[in-house]
Order: sequence, then C-alpha cells, then structure tokens
Amino acid sequence: MKHIRLLGLASFLLLSFLGITPGTAAAQSTKVQGIIKSRSGEDMILKTTEDPNMIVMLTDSTDVGQVEGMLKARSKQMSMAALIPGLAVSVEGAYNSQNVLVATKVRFKGNDFKQAQAINAGMHDTKMQAQQNKEDLEKANAELKAQNEALEKHQAAIQANQEKIAANKAAVDAAIARFGQLDDYYIMDEVTVLFGNGKTKVDPQSISQLTALAQKAGTVDGYMIEVKGYASAVGSVAMNQKLSQQRAENVTNVLLQQGKVPLTRMLAPGAMGESDQVGTDKTVEGQAENRRVVVRVLQNKAIAGIPASS
Repeated sequence: MKHIRLLGLASFLLLSFLGITPGTAAAQSTKVQGIIKSRSGEDMILKTTEDPNMIVMLTDSTDVGQVEGMLKARSKQMSMAALIPGLAVSVEGAYNSQNVLVATKVRFKGNDFKQAQAINAGMHDTKMQAQQNKEDLEKANAELKAQNEALEKHQAAIQANQEKIAANKAAVDAAIARFGQLDDYYIMDEVTVLFGNGKTKVDPQSISQLTALAQKAGTVDGYMIEVKGYASAVGSVAMNQKLSQQRAENVTNVLLQQGKVPLTRMLAPGAMGESDQVGTDKTVEGQAENRRVVVRVLQNKAIAGIPASS
C-alpha cells in the first residue's frame, strides 16, 4: 500500500513538473453534435444548438466512420467525401490555440447519410435547373436586345424614308405650282420622249425629234420651252423622283447642246416623279407610257395678241 502511494505521488510530481494537472488532458477533449452546413477543404461548418456556424477542422488523421449495429457500437470506416452538407454528425476533438475544434473522430448514422445524399441530389438538380433558367434568361435578354436594336434601326429607316418622301412631295408640289403659272401660254408644239425601265439616257430617235422641235420653236415669237420628267410607280418613290429629274435634265441638255436652244428660252426642268400617271402600272405597256419626258413649246398669249384672261 505504501508503495502504491509513493507511485501515485511520483506521478503527480511528474505531471506538475510538465505543467499538467490531473484532469487537464480530459478537459481538452470535447464532443459536439450538429448538422454539416458546408465543406471547404479541411474546414467543415456545423450547425449546433450552441453555435449555428461552428468551424471544425479536419486533418489527415481524422477518423471518419458510419456507426452500425443495433447498439451503434461498431463503425464502418468511411472517406471524408462522405461528410456532405445536411449530414448529422457527432464530432470528437480538441480546440487548438485559435479556438477551432480539430476533429479526431467523426461519426454518423447510415440513415442520416442516405437522407443527406437525397437532399444533396435534390439540391444539385435545383442548382442545375437554376443555372439552366439563368442561361435561358440571359439568352432571352440577348435576343430581346437584338430585336430592340433591329427595331430601332428599322424605325430609323422608316423615319429617313418618310423624310425623303416629304422632300420629294415638296419638290413635286413646287414644280406643279411653278408650271401652274403657265396658264397664260399657248402650247405651240409638243414631244414626248419615252425611256426604258430605270433608264435616263435619251435614245437617238428621240434626239432627232427634239432637234426638230427646237428648230420649229425658233419660228414662234417669244417662245419658251417647258420640260417635265416623269416615272412609273414601280419601285421606291425616292428612286422614281430621281429618275424623273435625270430624264428631264438629259432632255434639257439635248435641247441646249444639239437643238441650240438659248438658255434664256428654257424653263427650269421639272421632276414630277410618279405624279400624273397616263397609263396603268399594272401592265408593261402602261408602265412604259409613264416613263416619259414631255417637252412643250409655249407662246405667251399677250405676245400672240390675245389677252391673257381669255
């Protein structure tokens, strides 16, 4: 008995010399229970009754196992990969100097593991569907943006076309108003020059007609020559307006250059566009009749000795 007491005293003195008091080693070990919230490398976050975000550190020596048997006395060695979110676990370990629990042993039940797997599978499907929904939404937004940009361009084109139409109408109205002031003139001669579809060049046969008209106009006292260009209604209004202008200008150039008509005897050529259609644009023949330039030799009624009001 005396020997046992001496041995106990020696052990106490040795522990005291090492700075360890009886019961300290046992106090360093702790056991907690909770549900895994997340895993990130060696760190595992547990939700416990005391701490909703308890940090547990896993090491290479951490013993992970699944308890088995009626009394849960046996354990099956498991990989750390089994420690998935949603799994209820029991952790044994000790706190380090940073007050983080370093796990030496982690245990969980088989049924809890299956339930956690099912939860994670559902969460995976949900995440996958959420990602797909996000991608679909981004694609739909991109398509909508492209459609809006195309719509804006289309509206800009419509606006530009409307402005061209308004400008063409203003030019035609001005020409009509200008030629409407010629009521005080007699029509002494007239020639109609026809053009091919989209063409503005005067053909040789029409040139001879124009030069003949110019010679005849020279015999009329105080004559003026009026030139009006027209186009069929096939194609855009802006293009037809331009065609009628070029046709009238080319005919005017023939009268000036080959017909030797003085510039003072020429009225400014008028571009009438699609106005005053003489044929139906539903037929090829009607379209051909509308692609024309009308040239008239005019004489002032006062010069002819007839009052302008008659």
